Amino acid sequence: MNETQTRALLRAMFDAAIDAASPATCLRPFLHILQPPKGRTIVVGAGKAAAAMAQAIETQWPHPVSGLVVTRYGHGADLKRIELVEAAHPVPDAAGREAAARILKAVQGLGTDDLVIALISGGGSALLALPAPGLTLEDKQAVNRALLKSGAPISAMNVVRKHLSAIKGGRLAATAAPACLVAYAISDVPGDDLSIIASGPTVPDPSSYADALAILKRYGIDPPPSVSRHLQDGAAGKIAETPKPGDAAFARAATEIVATPMKSLQAAAELARAQGYEVEILGDAIEGEAREVATQHARLALAAKARGRKLAIVSGGETTVTVRGQGRGGRNCEYLLALALALDGAENIWAVAGDTDGIDGSEDNAGAIVTPHTLSRGRKRMLDPQALLDGNDSYRLFQTLDYLIVTGPTRTNVNDFRAILIEP
Repeated sequence: MNETQTRALLRAMFDAAIDAASPATCLRPFLHILQPPKGRTIVVGAGKAAAAMAQAIETQWPHPVSGLVVTRYGHGADLKRIELVEAAHPVPDAAGREAAARILKAVQGLGTDDLVIALISGGGSALLALPAPGLTLEDKQAVNRALLKSGAPISAMNVVRKHLSAIKGGRLAATAAPACLVAYAISDVPGDDLSIIASGPTVPDPSSYADALAILKRYGIDPPPSVSRHLQDGAAGKIAETPKPGDAAFARAATEIVATPMKSLQAAAELARAQGYEVEILGDAIEGEAREVATQHARLALAAKARGRKLAIVSGGETTVTVRGQGRGGRNCEYLLALALALDGAENIWAVAGDTDGIDGSEDNAGAIVTPHTLSRGRKRMLDPQALLDGNDSYRLFQTLDYLIVTGPTRTNVNDFRAILIEP
């Protein structure tokens, strides 16, 4: 295939990954078997897919509902019966705090005849920004900013977030009891761990205050004094822990994962196979520094090319970026720039990487593509690719070359998607 055809295939694979996680599609089989309660049905939810999930409830489940969901600014949908609030992500704001407080209040005082439908997706942790007693929104904002710059994986970040929250870490389910609670989750985390997706508001939390303190120490984060006191009091048993496995609060609570990163990887892989590529799926839970993961993937691609294979290498997960510079660019663009440098212009190797929510970090792009000519074309534009990587300024290269992928908000989120196409 020529470059135009290869770029089109890469984009089609990315779109297929997103389509496989569309709430309108993936919720349908679960709603088909959900029975209405004798009492009320309250719908609550948080995450980048919350509005689209709520829309699926309204259009596909023909029973009375009311409630409230919160999503990221710009990720909304037209809802008729379920109220929608938009708030900030990844650093929480007052709108998220107020929405979380209202969600918690909406599930208080329910009885055994009532049903709570909780719609959980990636981004929900920042959007459910209800501080634990004694903490402020500013405390949570400071810790969130530090975590985002630290290089900590999402699993570690969410352990800390749960222990600074009045709603996450199973506390939403505990508040809703004794009502029946059914949660539907779109997974954006390695291993599809329910306790990590949106910091697990509807499931037991196996982590502890001591774990949260250890994570802050490990990543060199000096939190506000109020946060230190709160976590230390929790570790000392002066504050109640998050609900643990076996807690009676979960006796009538169930959570179903309706979309996963692996299903999206498989959907994209089918397109590559149809074009004659062998496919290797490296996994849906790859973590680590974006530039280090890219270097490893470049080695695999170069080895496949040396053996004359027509191969698609597909992977998912959530890499991290330790921010050292003042540039622009999310983890996917950083991965791609590091990949291009490691490939060093090797012929017939192309790649795509993007966040399935449509936003790579805080920029306006979902991701970008790499061609065999990325470095040479960038240098002709007087750009130094290595200097851009050193300054965390990958966005500038791909924007200059018109290599960005811009989808706008997709209203779903199954983490990052990456594919490398190798031809002999």
